[in-house]
Amino acid sequence: MNTRFDYYKACPEATETMLKLEEFIKGSGLDTTLYELIKLRASQINGCSYCIDSHTSDLKKIGETDQRLYLLPVWREVPFYTEKECAVLALTEAVSLISEAGVPDDVYDQVMKHFDEREFMVLIMAINTINSWNRIGISTRLLPKQR
Repeated sequence: MNTRFDYYKACPEATETMLKLEEFIKGSGLDTTLYELIKLRASQINGCSYCIDSHTSDLKKIGETDQRLYLLPVWREVPFYTEKECAVLALTEAVSLISEAGVPDDVYDQVMKHFDEREFMVLIMAINTINSWNRIGISTRLLPKQR
């Protein structure tokens, strides 16, 4: 299997727009670990191999444990994530799978225990951005490099 084409070369202005969203989120004050957990969990849901590889690596670089990385798909079943992380992971799943049930009130209420309305919007933008990257990666068949 090969990458179909270089999306940046094909349309740099679209890629630059996506990168501006990344800059906004990084400058928003959102915790780096939380942002990377959002990216990894959404990428797992969407099945983007390149993004799963990339964000697993990024989390390892900032000190994330192997155990938490391995167990992220089953985060509800283990006591290794904080209440705040669980709220964000639930929101990530709800937004990534929005057509299934929207964002249920209990998920919204759980998130709002830890974040204000502005921060909620930053979370939504972070989730939307990684979902967009996943769709770009999958559509162009962006593949991780073997190490």
